[in-house]
Amino acid sequence: MTTLLISVTPIILLIWMMTKKNGIPSHIALPITALLVGILQYFHFNTDFTLISANVIAGSLSAITPISIVAGAILVNRLTFLSGAEATIRSWLEGISKNQVAQLMIIGWAFAFMIEGASGFGTPAAIAAPILVGLGFPPLKVAMLALVMNSVPVSFGAVGTPTWFGFSNLGLDMETLQEAGKVSALIHLIAAFVIPPMALRFVVKWQEIRKNYLFVLLSTLSCTVPYFLIAQWNYEFPALVGGAIGLLLSVLIAKAQIGLGKEEGQTEDIQKTTVTGAQVFKAMTPTLLLILILVVTRIKQFGLKAMLTDNTEMFTLSFGPLGDFSVSNALILKLSHILGTDVGWAYKTLYVPAAIPFLLVALISIPVFNLQRNVVKQMFAETANRIKMPFIALVGALIMVKLMMTGDSNSPIMVTGQAFSDLMGSSWQYVAAYLGALGAFFSGSATVSNLTFGAIQQTIAINVGISQTTILGLQSVGGAMGNMVCINNIIAVSTILGIANKEGYIIKRTVKPMIVYGIVAAIVSTFI
Repeated sequence: MTTLLISVTPIILLIWMMTKKNGIPSHIALPITALLVGILQYFHFNTDFTLISANVIAGSLSAITPISIVAGAILVNRLTFLSGAEATIRSWLEGISKNQVAQLMIIGWAFAFMIEGASGFGTPAAIAAPILVGLGFPPLKVAMLALVMNSVPVSFGAVGTPTWFGFSNLGLDMETLQEAGKVSALIHLIAAFVIPPMALRFVVKWQEIRKNYLFVLLSTLSCTVPYFLIAQWNYEFPALVGGAIGLLLSVLIAKAQIGLGKEEGQTEDIQKTTVTGAQVFKAMTPTLLLILILVVTRIKQFGLKAMLTDNTEMFTLSFGPLGDFSVSNALILKLSHILGTDVGWAYKTLYVPAAIPFLLVALISIPVFNLQRNVVKQMFAETANRIKMPFIALVGALIMVKLMMTGDSNSPIMVTGQAFSDLMGSSWQYVAAYLGALGAFFSGSATVSNLTFGAIQQTIAINVGISQTTILGLQSVGGAMGNMVCINNIIAVSTILGIANKEGYIIKRTVKPMIVYGIVAAIVSTFI
C-alpha cells in the first residue's frame, strides 16, 4: 500500500498543480514532477543513480521528437498566414457553408479524421486547428474541440500504428490482432454518437447543435461507418479511408444544406465564393502537399516507408561513458547504452513528420507564394519564439514518463496499474479503458500506451478469465481517448495556436468527455 501511495503521489501533485486556481504553468509543473519522481526512484525504489541519470538523458533527448513536429507545424501555419493562403481558404470554406457547426465538423472532425489516419503524431490538430482559428473561432475553444475530436480515429491512426505496432510485443497472431481491432472499432463507432456533440459544445451553444444535429450525425457516420467496416478485415486503413470518405460526403452534404438549420441573417445563396478555383488550389497547396507526402510515406506499398525507416547502420561513434552514437541509412539517430545501461534513444529524422513533410512543404511553398526574404525570416523567427517554453515543458514531461516507467514490473506506473486490476478483479473490463488513457496521459501517445500497458492488460485478462481481445480492444480505445487529456498534445496544440498557460484549464474540461468515453466503452464491452 505504501508503494502504491508513493507511486501515485507525483500524478496527484501534477494534476493539482496544473488544475488548481491560478495553476502552475506546465514548463514549471512538469520539471518539478520529474524531479520528485527521480527522488522517489532513488530513495524509495532503490533505483541505481546511473540508471536514473540515463533515463533523464533519454527523456531530454526524446523531447526532440514532439518539439520538432510542433515547430514544423507552426512553420507551415505561419507560412499560410503570412502568404495570405489562410484568408483565401477561409473565404472558400465560408462559401461551402457559413454555418459554424458545418465548418467545425468538416475541418475539426472529417478533415482531422483523415489526417490522423495518414500521420498521427498530433498532426491533425496541428493542421486543422489553425484553419478553424482562421475562420474566426476562438483559439482556446478550438484547442479543446480539436483534442476531443481527435480521439475516435486514433486506434487506427498513422496507418494503424497504435494497433499493429502498439501490440507488437504481445506475441499475437494476425487473427487475434484483427479481432482486437474489431472490438476497438465497434466501441469507437458507438462513442462517436456522443463525442462530436460534446466537442462542439466547447465552441457553440447546445441549441445550435440541436438545430444542426442531423448534419452532425450524417457527418459523423460518413466517417465512422466506413471506418468500422474496413476494420473488419484490415487494421491499417480504417481511419485514413474512413476520413477521406467522410470529408467528401461532409462537404457534399453541407453544400446541399442537408440537416443544417438556417442561421440568423444568413442569405439563401451561401454557395457563392469570392475566390476562384485556381486561387483555392494555390492556397491549399501546403495542405495538399502535406496529405500527399504523408500518405505516400506512410503506406508501405509505395516503397518509401521502408527507405525512410531503414535501420541499417551507416556509421557508429563511441561517446565514451555517455554511450554509442549511430546514424543509419535513413538518418535515424541513435544513442545506445546510455551511461552503460540498456537505456537508449532514437530519432527518425526522415520519418518523424517534422523535416518531412512540414519543413519540406514550407520550403517548397516559399517560391510557390513568391515570399520575400523578410517574410521568410519572420516565419522562422515566430516559429522559434513560440517553441521555447513548450520545449522546457516537454523535456519535463518526457523525463517524468521515463522515470515513471523505470523498474519494469516494479515501476511506479506498473504498480499503479496492477493495483487497479487487483481492486477490480473480474470486473476489470469496466475500467480497462481508463488504464489505457492513463498511459496516453503520461506518454502522449496511444501507441506508447499500448506498448506500455498492453502486456499488463493481457496478463490481467488471462488471470481473471476475460477475453484478451476484448481487453486489448478496450486498452486501444483508452489510449485513443487519452489523447483528450495527454500533456504532450495539449502543449502542442496550445503552442501552435499561441495559447499560454492554459494547460490545466484545458485538462479540467476535456477530462469530462474522456470519462464519458470510458463509460461508453464499459457499456459496449458488456455486450461483446
